[in-house]
Amino acid sequence: MTITIDKCDAITTIAINRPDARNAVNPETARLLYQAFLDFEADEPQRVAILTGTGGYFCAGFDLKAAGAGDATGWMAEVQIPEGWDDPMAHPIPGPMGPSRLMLSKPVIAAIEGPAVAGGMELAAWCDMRVMAQGAVTGVFCRRWGVPLIDGGTIRLPQILGQGRANDLILTGRGVEAEEALALGFANRTCPQGEALKVARAIAADLIRFPQACMLADHLSARMTPADLAAALRREWASFAAFAAEGQAGAARFASGKGRSGDFGDI
Repeated sequence: MTITIDKCDAITTIAINRPDARNAVNPETARLLYQAFLDFEADEPQRVAILTGTGGYFCAGFDLKAAGAGDATGWMAEVQIPEGWDDPMAHPIPGPMGPSRLMLSKPVIAAIEGPAVAGGMELAAWCDMRVMAQGAVTGVFCRRWGVPLIDGGTIRLPQILGQGRANDLILTGRGVEAEEALALGFANRTCPQGEALKVARAIAADLIRFPQACMLADHLSARMTPADLAAALRREWASFAAFAAEGQAGAARFASGKGRSGDFGDI
């Protein structure tokens, strides 16, 4: 199984479990993540979810080896946004990375160790809060390969960081470590390496103590309306054409050994 799920004290922990690929998400993993978060939403006793990764990695993005080989073609056809889609709460649909088009009623916390880059950064931005350990890095690393942000990154990064700071990261693709991520507002908490999940669980334990109806009402009110989010995601999805034009060839270059570990020099 390429994800693991643990439930304890009303907290559901969902971990991407492909450490040999730095927890890059392939189509199978995207399907499992999507279903896991739907199940969390439907499980009334479970109050808070944590998204993390095994092996010291959060998520290195979509699996570019699969994309470069054309193995993701069927999945990308499945995640086309239906015409007229306008409510991600009432009518959930998957995104390329899995849960990225969901609008849940309950909070999700990202516990980030190692890379949270490209689509992994988009998954972290999809979460409501982010705990980032020392040594972790985030960034739009897919900038190197012509792979667009199509999992809500162009929507959520400006909301989290402000437009100017989001422009910096979206345009340059540069890496951002934990302390800068905290200063920018991407990380809500930092912690020593290896303790992100522990800190995220402590936050979750605090959240489940509160009267839930009030907390969830405020949480919903503070976000975009479902219709506005759907419209923004539809607009962003138009960028998928850029993947056909540039991204598959870029993914193939990555698969051949170019630009590993965030190297922007040899691409």
